[in-house]
Amino acid sequence: MRHPSRTAKALLAAAVLPLALAACSSGPTVQPSSAKTKQAKDPNAGLLTGAQLKKALAPASFFATGFAVDPSGARDSGTTYTAPSSSPAPKPDCSLLGGTSWITITGDSGVSFAQNDYISKNTSEDIAQEVDTYRGTTSTTVLKDLEKIATTCATFTDSDTHTKVKVTGATTPGLGDAAYTITLTNSAWQNGTTLIAVRAGTDVVSVMSTDGHDNGAATAKKLATRIVTSLKGEHQRV
Repeated sequence: MRHPSRTAKALLAAAVLPLALAACSSGPTVQPSSAKTKQAKDPNAGLLTGAQLKKALAPASFFATGFAVDPSGARDSGTTYTAPSSSPAPKPDCSLLGGTSWITITGDSGVSFAQNDYISKNTSEDIAQEVDTYRGTTSTTVLKDLEKIATTCATFTDSDTHTKVKVTGATTPGLGDAAYTITLTNSAWQNGTTLIAVRAGTDVVSVMSTDGHDNGAATAKKLATRIVTSLKGEHQRV
């Protein structure tokens, strides 16, 4: 039997190859998928935890002699985050301005917080400090809401003396990204109260002071400034 030569075999293979390619390409062309599965963005990325915020609070050495922390008022959200919520009331509970956690009057809750309260055993003067961290632009909303609340809550009744408390508010330049100060006065009190809220990025610092003879203003501003500076350091370490 005669076998085809090598040249004939090569010609036969060349003729068969186009047919084979045509057969392979007869179906629809499927392109490999180049889309990569995108990971969901962490909504808390870059936000400080309660444990980190706690480090930004002013230490005991910041406060004058005679002041001591109230253990019952020292709290933080630890190393985890909580789900934020927003439930501003049509008419705010103005009496909340008279408490240490007065920032809750806005109805906006953050994902983490830290707070404590120092009280003078000699004069009963009170100095409270708190930092709340919010997602997105909520910290900006909190400051804007405070301005509205200061107008709405022009007065409220003090639960201890059952007398009227006068409320005045004003924007405060030179503190953080934005700041707002609320002053509470009452003829039945020996001294008024100063509340300052400062926005520093996604954080809101809120302080309360009845220390001194200026409605607590100087101490409140000094404390707020101290915390804002400490927060910058904590963010740099993240």
